[in-house]
Amino acid sequence: MAGGVERVLTLKANYFAEQLGYDITIILTEGKDKPYFYPLSSKVKVINFDLNFEELWTCSFLKKIWVYLPKQRHFKKLLTTDLMRIRPDITISLLRRDINFINEIKDGSKKIGELHINRDNYRNFKTEKAGIVKKLFASFWSANLVTHLKKLDKLVVLTEKDREAWTELSNVKVIPNPLSFTPNNTSTQTSKRVVAVARYSHEKGIDLLLKAWAIAEKNTEEWRLDVFGDGNRESFEQLIDQLGIDRKRCALHGRTNNVEQEYVNSSLFVLSSRFEGFGMVILEAMACGLPVVAFDCPWGPRTIIAEGEDGLLVENGNIKALADGLSKLMHNNSLRFLMSKVCVNKVNNYVIDRIAEQWNSLFNEVLELLE
Repeated sequence: MAGGVERVLTLKANYFAEQLGYDITIILTEGKDKPYFYPLSSKVKVINFDLNFEELWTCSFLKKIWVYLPKQRHFKKLLTTDLMRIRPDITISLLRRDINFINEIKDGSKKIGELHINRDNYRNFKTEKAGIVKKLFASFWSANLVTHLKKLDKLVVLTEKDREAWTELSNVKVIPNPLSFTPNNTSTQTSKRVVAVARYSHEKGIDLLLKAWAIAEKNTEEWRLDVFGDGNRESFEQLIDQLGIDRKRCALHGRTNNVEQEYVNSSLFVLSSRFEGFGMVILEAMACGLPVVAFDCPWGPRTIIAEGEDGLLVENGNIKALADGLSKLMHNNSLRFLMSKVCVNKVNNYVIDRIAEQWNSLFNEVLELLE
């Protein structure tokens, strides 16, 4: 488990088990016998069905259906058996493959869905160039989804914009993600460094960031850009050379085991995502005193960043605007210092204690329905 969703899941499970005395069981379908990337409390139980749905990633669309169906049937059988054995008060689904049958399991628990991505990009089938079979499948799946979501006792989303997107539903609750750590130090705002933390994938827009940096770096001889994240960097390394970016002041790194220190050693954070479920890295950077320059993408950044107070929001996908935003803060020390102080204070709204209170209230609300 190494992604943002996994980090949040681990953080909340640990807190509810350790601090609030909840009996927590996490059920997984992948990665049996592999170590957890984020430390998990010994009080949290884990069941792994080892179904290897990840096999589907290498299959053609038609083969995916052939491989998926028997795996899905086996998944339903295993999950039903364990929920009937555990008899939980509450079952939380991250709305992957189990959304198709979770409401049918009569284990007596209240069912809560937790969605970490905006509606437009949830199960994006990219049907514009798809064949007729894929288009029909996408149409059927989308029509069926709302029916399943309506049956949940609650659907938890991360932002108010996400809630507004589900116009057919009346069971939606907004609870943001918590800050993943409390930093020991904050940026002194003296380092001439911009930092980005993101997977090297299309949705994170590293290509857009590099194009913006190619513009912004021409306005300074002191500042540099460092990017940290998982994934294949090869195409982005090639883009650096194609854009003529100064490699002495721009580097693409793999995942860091000390992201807090990388934030503290910087003075600006940049987010170039095409879309974001929430943007936990924004909270992390702010906690370390970094003002943020971000695309105003759906929907996370606008939820967190107050334009002109603790960061800058620029038109989504506008490379020149992103470059201008970076240049503005790189060359305005007083504004950057002021924003840094606002950032540190703001993240108090997202500490785990406060977010856990919202979840605990939700649990109490749905459990009252059992009485």
